[in-house]
Amino acid sequence: MTAAILSLNRRTFASLRKHRNYRLFFAGQVVSLTGTWMQRIAQAWLVLALTRSPVAVGVLALAQFLPFTVLGLFAGVVVDRLDARRTVLVTQATSMLLASALAAIALAGVARPWHVYAIAALQGSVQVLDAPARQALTYRMVGRRELPNAVALNSSLFNASRILGPGVGGAIIAVAGVGFCFAFNAVSFLAVLAGLLAMREDELFPVERGERPQILRGMREGLAYARASRRVLLTLVVVLVLSTFCFNFNVLLPVLARQTLHGGPEVFGILSACFGAGALVGALVSAGLGRASLRAVLVGAGGFGLLELLLAPSRSTLACALILFGIGLCFTVWTSNSNSSLQLGAPDHLRGRVVGLYYYCFNGLGPVGGLLAGCLAARGGTSLAFLASGLTGVAVTAIALAQLRTRPWPRFTAS
Repeated sequence: MTAAILSLNRRTFASLRKHRNYRLFFAGQVVSLTGTWMQRIAQAWLVLALTRSPVAVGVLALAQFLPFTVLGLFAGVVVDRLDARRTVLVTQATSMLLASALAAIALAGVARPWHVYAIAALQGSVQVLDAPARQALTYRMVGRRELPNAVALNSSLFNASRILGPGVGGAIIAVAGVGFCFAFNAVSFLAVLAGLLAMREDELFPVERGERPQILRGMREGLAYARASRRVLLTLVVVLVLSTFCFNFNVLLPVLARQTLHGGPEVFGILSACFGAGALVGALVSAGLGRASLRAVLVGAGGFGLLELLLAPSRSTLACALILFGIGLCFTVWTSNSNSSLQLGAPDHLRGRVVGLYYYCFNGLGPVGGLLAGCLAARGGTSLAFLASGLTGVAVTAIALAQLRTRPWPRFTAS
């Protein structure tokens, strides 16, 4: 038993132990992602304070995710054509400039909702390319064998910052205002840029690119690959439905904190941090397992939906925080396992496109989901919004299980 626990602990941080380039990337992200989460909650809180409308927060989600809807299918093709490290350098530098602009108008006291929407849309456009490029870079930093571990560690870092960022951000908003959250985020990008510049290119794992794909034909090749694989198609459908109709906490958590629980920014920060704490635990569990499975995707998806049903009637801050911890755990289980399994199954020359499809499913219909969540919250409060989300999550999980009940569970391990 003790040997098994020690082995699990060694596997949990295997990518960090073995790969210098990944350690540099990870260290930079520790700082940068904390700032990113501070900015996210500050944006939502600023829009809600300026408008007092849940629908307006839904419009913010529309601005953030509309670029994925319009451009997401092409992003993977572009990533397959470009060098991943250089692409991430450009996208991170651009994100730093946008955060600086948002900090300037907020600190000057001239921010209006349309300013926040416009910068969110520009940031979303950068993220369309940044997200698949970072995944492609992860593969090149750690290779095929350690990829599931690195993807889970990326998730753990993302969600650890989800704990720290909202907690610190909520306190800063209460004491000094949203502008200082935006300013910290702008400065935080220096850490990730320094890590990227310090990498050794000769230590990156090679990939077989083949011929540079044309945009339209490359997109069709990616879609044809997804349609031809039952496993890939089912995974993408589950991700699409959950992300569109169930994962709208950027819209619903500020409304839950302010209108349902009658709290302030500190309550919003606590709720966001509890979700992040659960997601961190789920990511560390996935990292320790060192493999990706469709069983884990569906277990996480089903738990995600069931816990949202429990969240719908809750009126206690403590109860909401505990349920959000469980939701966060389930969230990371289904996202990290779906991401890893799709990347491991894809050939080198299509990996960028497959990751692009994953992010398109994860973010591409976010505008629809964000507006729907905002409208449901405006009509029936967060109870109605979480009830609809939970029922949808349970339903898609049940349908996926019905599709697979007569066939063995696929498991994907690095060779």
